[in-house]
Amino acid sequence: MTKKEERLKKQQEKLQAELARLEGMKVYEREYGGAGPICGIDEAGRGPLAGPVVAAAVILPEEAEILYLNDSKKLTARRRELLYDEIMEKALAVGVGVVGHARIDEINILQATYEAMRQAIEKLEIKPALLLNDAVTIPGVDIRQVPIVKGDAKSVSIAAASVIAKVTRDRMMTVFDARYPGYEFASNKGYGSARHIAALRELGPCEIHRRTFIRNFTGGAEDE
Repeated sequence: MTKKEERLKKQQEKLQAELARLEGMKVYEREYGGAGPICGIDEAGRGPLAGPVVAAAVILPEEAEILYLNDSKKLTARRRELLYDEIMEKALAVGVGVVGHARIDEINILQATYEAMRQAIEKLEIKPALLLNDAVTIPGVDIRQVPIVKGDAKSVSIAAASVIAKVTRDRMMTVFDARYPGYEFASNKGYGSARHIAALRELGPCEIHRRTFIRNFTGGAEDE
C-alpha cells in the first residue's frame, strides 16, 4: 500500500468513526422521533461575572448530518464558528433568548436561565412537540420535556443548541470588550480569570458586571 493509499485509508477510518459517534448522539432523537419536531435546548453564560446568559433552541431535520458536532465546551473557537454557520443553514428552526446582567441580579441566575430558555422557545418558527434539555426542566412551558444530564454530549439537538448559545454569547462579549476596555472580555468572555479579577479590583465594576457575582472581589463597593 502506498503512502497516499494509507493516508486515504486513515481519513476514511476517521470519517467512519465520526459518523458512528454522531449516530450515537441521535439515540434520544430516534427514541422520541415519532412525537413530532424535537428541539434541543441549552445555555451559555451561567458562571461568568459579567454579561448576559444566552439560551438557544434548535430543531434539526431528522436526516441532518453535521460532522464534529459536540458539546461546545469540547470544541475550539474556530470549530464552533464553522458549526454555527452550518447549524444555522441546516436547522429547521432556531430561537435565541438573552437575559442581561441586571435581570440576573434581580431574579438569580437559575431563574434568568429559565427565562432565556423560554424566550428561545417562543422565538422558534416551528412549535416543537418535545424538548430535549441539558439537565434541567424549564418551568412555565407547556411542551413535554426530557432533561438529559450532560445532554450536550449525548444529543445532537442539544449539542447544536450549545454551539448556537456559546457562539452568540461569545460574539456579544467581544463587542462588550470594545465598549468596556480593560477587563479583556474578548478573551475571558466575562469569566473570572485572574486578569479579569485583577482588573475588577483595580478598575471597579463596569455596567455589565453582575453585582451579585462580584461581591467577593470588590468588598461590596459595587453597592455603594
